[in-house]
This record gives sequence, structure tokens and C-alpha cells, in this order.
Amino acid sequence: MTHAIRAALAALAALSLSACATTTATKPAAKPASPPAASAPPIPLPKGLDPAQASNPFPSTYKPLPGRPTAIVGATLLTGTGAQVENGVVLIRDGRIQAVGAGVVVPEGFETVDARGKWVTPGLIDTHSHLGVYASPEVAAHSDGNEATDPNTAQVWAEHSVWPQDPQFNLARAGGVTTMLILPGSANLFGGRGVTLRNVPARTVQDMKFPGAPYTLKMACGENPKRVYGGKSRAPSTRMGNVAGYRAAWINAADYQRKWDDYRAKISKNEKADPPKRDLQLDTLVGVLKGEILVENHCYRADEMAQMIDISKEFGYHITAFHHAVEAYKIADLLAANGICVATWTNWWGEKLEMYDSVEANVPLVEAAGGCAIIKSDDPDLIQRLNQEAAEALAAGRAAGLSITEAQAIRWITANPAKALGISAETGSLEVGKRADVTLWSADPFSIYARAERVWVDGGLAYDRGDPRYQPKSDFELGLEGAR
Repeated sequence: MTHAIRAALAALAALSLSACATTTATKPAAKPASPPAASAPPIPLPKGLDPAQASNPFPSTYKPLPGRPTAIVGATLLTGTGAQVENGVVLIRDGRIQAVGAGVVVPEGFETVDARGKWVTPGLIDTHSHLGVYASPEVAAHSDGNEATDPNTAQVWAEHSVWPQDPQFNLARAGGVTTMLILPGSANLFGGRGVTLRNVPARTVQDMKFPGAPYTLKMACGENPKRVYGGKSRAPSTRMGNVAGYRAAWINAADYQRKWDDYRAKISKNEKADPPKRDLQLDTLVGVLKGEILVENHCYRADEMAQMIDISKEFGYHITAFHHAVEAYKIADLLAANGICVATWTNWWGEKLEMYDSVEANVPLVEAAGGCAIIKSDDPDLIQRLNQEAAEALAAGRAAGLSITEAQAIRWITANPAKALGISAETGSLEVGKRADVTLWSADPFSIYARAERVWVDGGLAYDRGDPRYQPKSDFELGLEGAR
């Protein structure tokens, strides 16, 4: 092979890798952002070892985008803490928020972004997305969200279906979204584990995984599992079959946990013992029982949410959030009392009977009851317009006589989602020390005319609407005309 041919192939490979990674050009950084503290290396897993020591076999390899000290000055700040600051300043340094407020002095060496007349919020967080597992182009080869082969598939992990080249990630970033939970679908009683991702261009899903974010378990109640498996002439085919399936699974998980506890107790006493055989499905369920994995529960009707709460109390686990939950307003006090978030839409109605009692003021009614209210997408189009969906909910709440400020409502797409994903100590609000996940808006984000102008993820500029170098490109958004 000649030198010229080798050079040409190397250049072609580099170009292909760049396109496949949907890489966005970045400005040269004055000082790269400091990477997060390295996590402890995974413990090697000899055959049959305790599953607690194999809890992270697919560790995050995420590294922040390069950044520089940046001062965003003159904007109206919605901090995600319930505060609104006029003529505010946000200082970003080493990937973290260094200062927030009015009258903050900009130190020397900071790049200044003139944001007068504009608005700044935390980066938006979507608690319910299927990007990457139902990727675009929408073809059978990319349909990887539902392992609809058994009512209990707690053993599957959504991250093993995520295609990081999905161009829909780019579109979500242009809508101000910096973090998202990717979930399996809702065909099953137990759909599998979800994964929390940073919305950055990447070659692998591990390069997108939010460091330290807990895993989640997708569960589903109601129509979906009974329809899917009743249609296959097997259980569950009714709602009572659904509940029996949950309870049987938790009984098996508790028994599995006892076997491992007995094994550990014997080993601690230097007694001879053989470890139980690992079961990937039960590993996940035991993770829930131990409080290490968060439950994200698809459920529409109020009565079924109440039943799921009873089941969680029977087996000693906590439901982190109900998703869809269009009837949450009927039991908003019960959800608040049990510390359960509600992740829903504003005006999705009538797709199936479970949705017939939905109301546009659902989210503000949950907020008014003291609950944790969230606007989520479950849709590749809506994830680009979470701010508009939140604006509709805010308007509906005000029309219903509720007094809710924009500073409160911004939490529905920032701080509250962070709480539901177990990452509120790291992101979701503009507070000193938190990750510099920031969205700069052209106008009030609750205006239909507002557009995300710039998006920072960990202090690195991930999107700039006005700079061609930051306009993402993907092979999978291009037609094939001329490719002969």
C-alpha cells in the first residue's frame, strides 16, 4: 500500500469518526475545565462474587467539554431556587458556578457575555426521554426501547441500547437541555434500568453518563403491560394480574437478598459458604430494596398510583416519581405526603382512556399541594420545547386561580427533575459550587418567542445559535441523493 493511499484512508477515517460522533466545533479554551474527581476503580469481580461489588460494571468515562472563565452579565436570572434576580451576573470557572447574583464584580481574565435584555436559567433537565433507544432515523433497526418479551425485564439496561449518534440529542441541546434520563419503554411491569446522560457529543454512551448519578428502574402500571401480554394470551391480562406480577417479583427479590445476606454473614464469621448464583434481574430489584436504585413509575390513574404506593410500603421501597400521572391532581396531597414527584405534560389528552381525566393545571395543582412537580417530554419534539410546555402549565395554573411565579415554575424543568434523578447536589439550579449547566435565552423563557441562544454544560460551551462552529451536523440528517 502506498504512502498516499495510507494517508487518504487515515483522513477518511478521521472524517467518518468526526461525523459519527456528531462533534461540535469548540473555541480554543484559555484554561480547560477541571474534570470531576475520579471515582474509585471498580472492584474486580471473581465468579460468583457479591453483586454489591459489581454494581458499576459499565463506569462513566465522561469528560467535560473544554471551558474558560466566563461571566454572563446583565441578564434576568431564574436560579431554580425560587429566586429571580434582575441585572444579574453568573460567574463560571473550572466547570463550576463561582458566583451568582446582582452586583457581582467580574474578575480579570473572564470572558464577558453581554446578556442585557436576556434571561438565564439552569440547563434544562428531562426526566423522561427515549432519545438514543428510539433513535432517528425511525426505523426498525433503531427500535431498541422495549424488551417486550416478558413482563419482568428488570435485567436489561437502557444504556445498552443508547445510540450516541442519534441526531435528536443535538436538537435537544439546541432547546437548552443539558441532562436527561433515558428510560426503557413501558410494555412491561418492570422495563429495566434507565441511565442519566449529559447532553454532549460523544462516541460512546459511557462518555455521556452522568458521573455518580444513581441508576433508575422503569416500572409500568395500567393499560400497557396488560394489553401487551394479554394480547399474547399470557399474564398479565388484567390490572389485578399486573399487581400480582409486581408482588411476586418483590417476593423473589427479598428472598434473593436474604440468601446474599446469609452468605455475607457466614463469610464474616470465616465459615465456609458457597455464594448464591447471581441473577441480573434480581440484582436490579434488590438495588431498589436497598435504596440504591430509584423507581420511576409509569402510571396515569390516581387510583393505581395509590395502589402502587401500597405495594411499595408492603415491600419496603420508595417510589421516586410517577411518570405521566395525568390524574396526580386528584391525590396531590397523598403524593406530597409520601415525597413522590410527578413528571407529566400539560396538554396531552385523549390518546387512551387512562388520559381522559387529564387537566392542563395538573402540574401547578401538584405544586400548590406542596409536591414535587415536573414537566417532562417522552417525545423527541417536546424535549426541544420544555420551556413552552412549562409556560402552558403556568398559564393554566394562573387561570385556575393559583398564584405561581416564573421563578417557582422554572423548577419544573430544572431543580425538581434534578431531585427526581438524585443529582440535585450537582445540578438543577444556579448555586455556587454546582456544575455550570447554564442556558442563555433570547427572551423570557416562558415566552413562545424565546430561544436558547447559548448552552453551557459543565462550563463548556456546548451550543451557540449564532456561531456556525457550534451548529451540530450529522450524517443521519442528510439525504442520500447523489450518493451513487
